[in-house]
Amino acid sequence: MKRAHVPYSTLSSTFACCLALLAGCAGVPREFHPLEPLAPQAFTHQLFDELLRASVLDGRVDYPAIQADGRFGAYVSQLNRVDPTGLPTDRDQLAFWINAYNAFAIQGILDGYSPGTLAGRYRYFLGRDYRVGGERITLYDLERNLLIPDFREPRIHFAIVCASRSCPKLREEAYQAGRLDAQLDERARAFINDPARNRFDREKRVASLSMIFKWFEDDFAAEAGSVLGYVARYVADQDLARDLKSAPFTVEFLEYDWRLNGPPPMTNAER
Repeated sequence: MKRAHVPYSTLSSTFACCLALLAGCAGVPREFHPLEPLAPQAFTHQLFDELLRASVLDGRVDYPAIQADGRFGAYVSQLNRVDPTGLPTDRDQLAFWINAYNAFAIQGILDGYSPGTLAGRYRYFLGRDYRVGGERITLYDLERNLLIPDFREPRIHFAIVCASRSCPKLREEAYQAGRLDAQLDERARAFINDPARNRFDREKRVASLSMIFKWFEDDFAAEAGSVLGYVARYVADQDLARDLKSAPFTVEFLEYDWRLNGPPPMTNAER
């Protein structure tokens, strides 16, 4: 696989160094101590599911509607009452953490944070923490130091959504343990076959891929031997899938669009 040189403009070298340093002193809770415990068997994602069905359409998130909907605050409060290690299966725990990430990513936007600028990304991913099971965690730690190493599931990169236009589209329903594999497969296929996020020129043998495949290349390569091998599993065109696995392709990465994936929440002055 040949790789074209593409400027990596979304993160400066200084910011990348800060991430590396902070990753080295990451604090991911391994024990949870909710103050008002909710029994794991009593916890459901129903409130979040209802909210997403009402406020998300084809990846467009209606932040003002979520802002005005009491179900969102109630669901986020429930996340802080559950000990996720007490959930019965790995599938339950993975669904919990994916939904928690997406809910916290929305909460960050409602609280006035934004990944739209370099400094904004630092504050959004690292400067704001969230409460789960009585403990604190940032979006960065939840993704990089919990979801990725604990579950080793590359499809999470198509399920967690950091409120930006180049992110995967937010699903219009919550993730559920009983349907999790089917939901993750659907998200992988939808993302990889979306020409706004990935494009393939078979004549020129060029694959123009989302930056997600660069940022998390090791996760995809560990699963399928290479990024293109992983992508080939999910492309809808079977002839293209064969080409990606057998013919030399040059890989380039598309610029990431960090603009908000929906109308912004109302400011205090607008309410």
